[in-house]
Amino acid sequence: MRSVIKRVILLTAILVVIVPLLARGFTMAFARSRIYTAPEATPHHRVAIVFGAGVRGNQPSAVLYDRVVSAVALYRAGVVDKLLMSGDKRFANYNEPAVMRQTALRLGVLDDDIALDYAGHSTYDTCFRARTIFGLRDAVLVTQAYHLDRAIFTCSALGVAAVGYPADRRPYAAMSWFQLREFGATLKAFWDLFISRPLPALGEPLPNRLSRGGLLHFPLS
Repeated sequence: MRSVIKRVILLTAILVVIVPLLARGFTMAFARSRIYTAPEATPHHRVAIVFGAGVRGNQPSAVLYDRVVSAVALYRAGVVDKLLMSGDKRFANYNEPAVMRQTALRLGVLDDDIALDYAGHSTYDTCFRARTIFGLRDAVLVTQAYHLDRAIFTCSALGVAAVGYPADRRPYAAMSWFQLREFGATLKAFWDLFISRPLPALGEPLPNRLSRGGLLHFPLS
């Protein structure tokens, strides 16, 4: 009986501790050589994908604001030509992409150089839709470092060759929680990519929306 209990405890420890550590370590190793910490060192790509985060009304959270500011830094440096703002718009009074767009406009980005994806409900959804809806084959991903490894791995696994630019511009009050949560989020990423393969909200493919000649804004759901 005791040996059975020990085996159960050992198996539980493996599942709860070791597997998440291995998954997180794998994504970190995968992304390490693909992360650039200065705009001038980042290789040119046509599009930067900016991942959504929390908003209050029409104001971005500190995390989201820094993501937009970092993407604008790449845009100003000529590293990217277009910004794809992907986030959540599940409710009438909650619209991450719209807030991201307004923030980017205030920072001097041309409206023609911004595209909005309103169905970026998760990292998986954003990367999936970037490939299937917007026709992207490569991109610079902009998000905080704690999330960047998983984002690069997810987009790459879904057919978008990705490099990353970290958006950390200040200390964040909930950073310890973000980092802890990332272990579970990384496990879910592996599950989604290789086992469940969920189908996000889709629509008509629109690869020309991110063409060099300009792009139009459109609501996606």
